[in-house]
Amino acid sequence: MDALEIRELRYFTAVAEELHFGRAAERLGMAQPPLSRAIQHLERRLGVSLLERDRRGVSLTGAGEVLLYEGRAALDAATAAARRTRRAGGADGQGGSRNRLVLAVKAAASHELLQKLLDAYAAEPGAAEIEVLPSGMCEQEEMLRDGRADVALMHAPFNSLAGFDSEELTTEGQIAVLPAGHPLAARETLSMDDVRDLPDLPLARWPRHGTYPPGPGPEVRDQTQLAQLIALGRTMAVFPDSARSWLWAGHAAVPLTDAPPVVTSIAWPAHSRSLALAGLVRTATRL
Repeated sequence: MDALEIRELRYFTAVAEELHFGRAAERLGMAQPPLSRAIQHLERRLGVSLLERDRRGVSLTGAGEVLLYEGRAALDAATAAARRTRRAGGADGQGGSRNRLVLAVKAAASHELLQKLLDAYAAEPGAAEIEVLPSGMCEQEEMLRDGRADVALMHAPFNSLAGFDSEELTTEGQIAVLPAGHPLAARETLSMDDVRDLPDLPLARWPRHGTYPPGPGPEVRDQTQLAQLIALGRTMAVFPDSARSWLWAGHAAVPLTDAPPVVTSIAWPAHSRSLALAGLVRTATRL
């Protein structure tokens, strides 16, 4: 039998992510022995070994890595189905409208485009209510996959469009956002080499999948924190040109001549059949 139960995927994913049965059991709120038995039963049913168990601990086999990848996608899809169904029925706990779309956007990005889109769509007959959901760095993908959002503005090369339908909207260059008093702020243009590894002004670091990449720059989680650190001369950042809309007086924006262009797209789940979503996409592409 090839069918997998959601419960089995939840159990296996917890063990695969923790690589420790005790921690996985605690995370799931259950005892360890029944969790171990459930994983063994799953392995027997699939006819493959998913985990290597030895004195050093637990590790994934090749088959286990495949199931972890596929299992996460399946769990996200199940969660998304529940969230979007509740939203469609107005049962989201927020006094929800039956005709509402949640649009995920990167905080402070594409502000002018977003405003034009919201205004143009609101003027359409029968337009749905749009809830704008600001997100952190590269969080739009996760929000689309797990159903927190119905549609998103995504920015390549920072966001991956894999698994989504999408339409390209704009293409723009990138800028270095520096403290206004920094010597490089007086330059007309800069290259990526000019701003990479500056000893006095390291690049800010954003979390990816819950962890920060290595580097000397400060760890930031939101736009306000980043803006203040730049104005104080503690860090710098690279952004699409449209980020000029949120810059402070203490900031300077200098075009980067060799940074890859940023393509902004509107993206949505490939299986969506929402008429309201189709109308929003039509408005976006018309703009």
